[in-house]
Amino acid sequence: MKQNVFNMAGKKIGSVEVNDSVFACEYNEALIHQVVVAQLANKRQGTMCNLTRTEVRGGGAKPYRQKGTGRARQGSIVAPQYVGGGVVFAKKPRDFSQKINKRMNKTALYSALSEKLRQNELVLIDKFELPEVKTKHVAAAAKALAPEGTAMFILGQYNEDALRASANIQNVGVCEARTLNVYDIVSTKKLIMTVEALRQIEEAAL
Repeated sequence: MKQNVFNMAGKKIGSVEVNDSVFACEYNEALIHQVVVAQLANKRQGTMCNLTRTEVRGGGAKPYRQKGTGRARQGSIVAPQYVGGGVVFAKKPRDFSQKINKRMNKTALYSALSEKLRQNELVLIDKFELPEVKTKHVAAAAKALAPEGTAMFILGQYNEDALRASANIQNVGVCEARTLNVYDIVSTKKLIMTVEALRQIEEAAL
């Protein structure tokens, strides 16, 4: 099928054929959810660590005598009810990572891209080109191509100028086609993809 191609100013300049095997896939919400959950889980460091009462230093002696003080009996100052005492069900370092095989990840990626296209939330541009490395030019392009919500420019290759010019713009991001993932797609309102990036994604599907 054909899709319109725009320039950075938001004006239509032509159209291109897109591969149905990438952009006409069935929407699989359950798989997309599974992949996104796995991605977020894999980002977790899992380094949190609290001490149980057996690991807190001190607490060997009884704080005060058992009877006659009018207070509740206590056996140790490292008990959980004391400030500085041990933690009940203390968190310990653990691995949160979840395994997602390549086929599932690729299927979810193409499903999410296809849904973006169906919802008119994928815009194709001929190329990402700035007259000068200024934030205002990227902001103007984002406003013209994605007036509402978040926007993500997907480029065919690493572009330091694009990263520098978009760094301070809220709700605007830049990524390469090879690093595009399912979470980036579903967490962004509008994808702005260059034709070069489009071809790279289609080639990877072959």
